Amino acid sequence: MKRIIPFLLLALGLISPSFAQDAKEIVKKADERAKGETSIATITVQTVRPTWTREMSIKSWTKGNDLMLILVTAPAKEKGVVFLKKKKEVWNWIPSIERTIKMPPSMMSQSWMGTDFTNDDLVKEASVLEDYDHSILGDTLIEERSCYKIQLLPKPAAAVVWGKVIMCIDKKDFLMLHVTYFDEDGALVNQMHCSDVKMLGGRLLPAKMEMVPVDKKGNKTILIYKSILFDTPIAETFFSTQNMTKVK
Repeated sequence: MKRIIPFLLLALGLISPSFAQDAKEIVKKADERAKGETSIATITVQTVRPTWTREMSIKSWTKGNDLMLILVTAPAKEKGVVFLKKKKEVWNWIPSIERTIKMPPSMMSQSWMGTDFTNDDLVKEASVLEDYDHSILGDTLIEERSCYKIQLLPKPAAAVVWGKVIMCIDKKDFLMLHVTYFDEDGALVNQMHCSDVKMLGGRLLPAKMEMVPVDKKGNKTILIYKSILFDTPIAETFFSTQNMTKVK
């Protein structure tokens, strides 16, 4: 009987000695798999609207969770635009006006370069590991892969865009395959689906990410990873406001 009672309490959700930690560990493994210690990636961004489609090319550099730089390489109109993240601070270099802008938290929920991704989605000012509490909701099947369904709720003091995030992470390879984003009132806002799983930079990863806003019919944004290189040494000085005007 002594063994049965804790099991019943766990099943009812009244105690959870390890589930929260397990959920965070799963998200951490998925996050580390997609980033490595460093990464250098070339990505095509397709913005799809009911009457038009626009394509953009970007190159990104990351180092850990605190440093990221994104350079727009095409089309000509946006070429040279740079975004820099250093811990919780984000800057934007706009070559057409030769100006570097420090982005306030209020801008993180706005559209990134006219796409369906927010500024926060791309530069990840909010940390999926440190700014949220994690819990396993259950299991699901995505892309014919058995996945953990994990809920992320923002910590009380965290300055985040989303009121709730639900991630579906592959149990075998820790691939993030589907993410749903909710606002502070619990309403569904965006869904991101990841597919075309293949070897990228020596790792099995989804090469395609499709973000769909639920209330805008015919709208979506697709990220297609063309190449990615992991764990190449990158000096921290590369991620500086001075380098934003020089990076190619």
